[in-house]
Amino acid sequence: MYHYIGANLSDEMFDGRYNGSRKHDPDRQQVLEKAWQIGMQKIILTVGTILDFEPVSKIAETDDRLFYTVGTHPTRCGEFLVDSNYFEKLDNQIAENKNKVVAVGEIGLDYDRLHFCEADIQKKYFEKQLELADKYELPLFLHCRNAHDDFIKIIENNKSKIKRGGVVHTYDGTLENAKKLISMGFHIGINGCSLKHENNLEVVKALPNDKILLETDSPWCEIRPTHASSKYVKTKFETVKKQQKQKWQKDVLIVGRNEPCTIVQVLEVIAGVKNEDPEKLSEIFYNNTMKVFFSNN
Repeated sequence: MYHYIGANLSDEMFDGRYNGSRKHDPDRQQVLEKAWQIGMQKIILTVGTILDFEPVSKIAETDDRLFYTVGTHPTRCGEFLVDSNYFEKLDNQIAENKNKVVAVGEIGLDYDRLHFCEADIQKKYFEKQLELADKYELPLFLHCRNAHDDFIKIIENNKSKIKRGGVVHTYDGTLENAKKLISMGFHIGINGCSLKHENNLEVVKALPNDKILLETDSPWCEIRPTHASSKYVKTKFETVKKQQKQKWQKDVLIVGRNEPCTIVQVLEVIAGVKNEDPEKLSEIFYNNTMKVFFSNN
């Protein structure tokens, strides 16, 4: 039994397009079907720009188990500068879709990719979007890359606006920083990118179970054979190259494209690292997600 945060299912890979080139038939519905079959109960889709909203909302309307975030990714915050009504549009998206919007996000800071958006603009609009969490009393779906000090400072300066906590997703930072975030009321999102190296595994081992949320960040952040975490993976999926997948094949994944169903592997790694029962951990992580995102639903 799983809840899954952080699925980028509007990505063109699920339309069979890679770098603008069609390689196979659209298979988004089949991808979702595989997720339901492994015991997924709900999936939260990620909006990272206004341009994501229409395709994401259309996908979410196809199933009562699909929900989504609304916000602007730090690398896309330059969009606020070219549209004077941008913030108002975000606000309206939340106001008009309260039955589907479960978090403000994906927002935060990303200093690894400043070539997309400079730090000062990221900081300004990260802080601005916290007004939406305050207004609608929503949790946060947060992104932080190589920006911990500024990230923490903005959260501390705006703590009165953050009424329901949230999650720092794809966490790959230090245990010290994770403890700081937890002390501020946040949960830690773990996926394949959180489990690449032995030091990452040591961090995950030390995290309290009641503060962990499972994710895959599909179609990215898969667990690869070269990752330190791969030795704990028990569930294997058959794969084909994207050029070979003209028609959907049950239980077959495309090389290099991560899917929500691989959340079972993330669970297996965490269970292996902690030497704990995966079924018991699955129930704990499920309840964590319910508490953070669905306590008011």
